[in-house]
Amino acid sequence: MRRPDRTAAVLALALLVLATGCSRLSFVKPSAARGDSEQVARTYDFSDGKRDRKGAGEARAELLRGERALHEGRVADAGGHAAKALGIDDGNPLAHTLMALALERQGKAADAGRHYARAAELAPASGPALNNYGSWLCLNGRAPESLDWFDRALADRSYANPESALANAGACAVDGGQPARAERDLRAALRLDPVNAVALEALARHLYGQGEHFEARAFSQRRLDAGPATPGALLLASQIEEMLGDKAAAARYVQRLRTEFPQAQAALPGDSSSR
Repeated sequence: MRRPDRTAAVLALALLVLATGCSRLSFVKPSAARGDSEQVARTYDFSDGKRDRKGAGEARAELLRGERALHEGRVADAGGHAAKALGIDDGNPLAHTLMALALERQGKAADAGRHYARAAELAPASGPALNNYGSWLCLNGRAPESLDWFDRALADRSYANPESALANAGACAVDGGQPARAERDLRAALRLDPVNAVALEALARHLYGQGEHFEARAFSQRRLDAGPATPGALLLASQIEEMLGDKAAAARYVQRLRTEFPQAQAALPGDSSSR
């Protein structure tokens, strides 16, 4: 799916968590919203009985090394560790997820998608795996199809972060032309997590598209308070202020965009240099 004004999505990082008695990987997955927001898709747990499989310990060690490499920006190394883990245990959904993240960081979206799909196939009841694949579908032009995968993720009652899937589903529903679902899911995500940047930005964009500019402003401001600004969030804020007739506020957002993201190129409301 192509999103108007969408900047390049922030690609995944990984966070290493050491828990007593077991090791967890919590991958940070690019969200399905516009802009550079991130969404956390948690948590895969190695204490799932696969320790008894042949080579499970070696595969787990490769995954932990790969996660650390991804966290440190060593994308090729992360992919190498994922490949070793897959060589040991091709049926490990974590290994496919790590490979997908590494490939996505390298701009190999189609290859990444195959590994996200395989992880979802191997873990068909896992909210994180299903959310990850839905997010990939949405970010790659398949928004209507992605919604079913978010529904499957939300069916996982053990999913610790359903607001992630709700925010992604709502953002994709905006792009998929389902405004009623978009508003329902985004507001549900915000009830669970009032500072969810993905949901705040997507709801601001949805309301802007519906002509509800005052309410869109409120959510846009909440979005910018909730986390680091992105080009998409600043562009949206400037567009909202332009529609409300506050050209000075629009110009301030334009100036922030120029200063904080000089590489971003867009014809912005209130930007006289673009006219």
